Amino acid sequence: MRAGKESAGAHPRRPYQWRENAVRNRSCTPGAAGEEGIIHRRLLITNAGTGPTSSLVHSLRAGDPSLVLVGAHWDRFILRSSDLEERYLTPHVDDDTYVEALARVARDSRVDALIPNADPEVAIVSRHRAQFPCRVWLPDDDLVTLCQDKYALAQHLRQHGVPAPRTVALTGLDDLEAAWESLGRPARAWCRIRTGTGSRGATSVRDVAQARSWIDYWRTMRDVAPAQFTLSEYLPGRDFSCESVWQDGRLVVVKTTQRISYFGGGDRPSGVSSNAALAKTIRDERLVEISAAAVLSLSSRASGVFSLDVKEDAAGHPCVTEINIGRVFSTTILFDLVGKHNVALLYVRLALGEDPGVWGEYDVDPDYYFVRELDRVPTILHADDLLDGVQDARTAVCRA
Repeated sequence: MRAGKESAGAHPRRPYQWRENAVRNRSCTPGAAGEEGIIHRRLLITNAGTGPTSSLVHSLRAGDPSLVLVGAHWDRFILRSSDLEERYLTPHVDDDTYVEALARVARDSRVDALIPNADPEVAIVSRHRAQFPCRVWLPDDDLVTLCQDKYALAQHLRQHGVPAPRTVALTGLDDLEAAWESLGRPARAWCRIRTGTGSRGATSVRDVAQARSWIDYWRTMRDVAPAQFTLSEYLPGRDFSCESVWQDGRLVVVKTTQRISYFGGGDRPSGVSSNAALAKTIRDERLVEISAAAVLSLSSRASGVFSLDVKEDAAGHPCVTEINIGRVFSTTILFDLVGKHNVALLYVRLALGEDPGVWGEYDVDPDYYFVRELDRVPTILHADDLLDGVQDARTAVCRA
């Protein structure tokens, strides 16, 4: 019997609302929400109160409600909205005193491990990891720097035989003609800022004039230098996310989903974003193979969380577009509450120096959907349940 499917006579599944008590409702939620065993540890999580960290917090509580979760953020409004046992207001992550303040929070709150959960925090905690009086489990700092530079990462992957989009770094607007030529004068290209998250500064362009206008807009309105942009091959195929955990070059677990529609995508020039409004779990061995090749190209002893964005090219071949290093996806609850293993909890166990209890597993229960919209809690439900309680009014006759 497939995980998540009831036997005859059992109560039908109902959509999973992520703010429900996952432990109490485990019998009617997909998969096994957590791992066996209780950790009894204190964790300091940055970016508290944001959507991605709220998703991580929910996954951890679903896996082990005994965890004490301490939050930190520089914005008092966002921080106050977080549902955490303790909250600490810090300087901005770009402030010179941020590391000192975060280390003081870690010491005063007696946490066992620090979990940075946004790219800026991952970068600064990685650089200063020796200054924190608790465990910090991140990939090597040179790998963090490499993966957070999208141009450098694309070059690295292609040099190591891992499929990635052809990408050209710009030094100024005058480079655009040569860059377009080097890509083979395509019908469409992808223009974006080479650092950052959330598809910041990213859109597709049809010619040099559009690329020039897009970059010049960001230069004049947002003070982003043209040298911060890249031009790359446009990938028109399906969009996937692959979340994996590694220890000393060994795969612990990997899970895969497909993004179907995008949160706020219709309001963006590109029509897409990195945040899924609708996603589903899928099984595709190609994604595991390319994820493993990408991670091991970084280091044969890779350790940490590696969350990969993968997109198909015009021929349907998967290409790695980004590696979100040292943190989980904002949709991590779909990875954690479906299937056998809770990725967030495995991450914490490894961060605490514990044996994860699983190695080399591709853990996926296909056809679970993640549905997200503004001002409502996300829902997870199986394809078989999409029309439960729904009356079809598209036909001429609709029963009351």
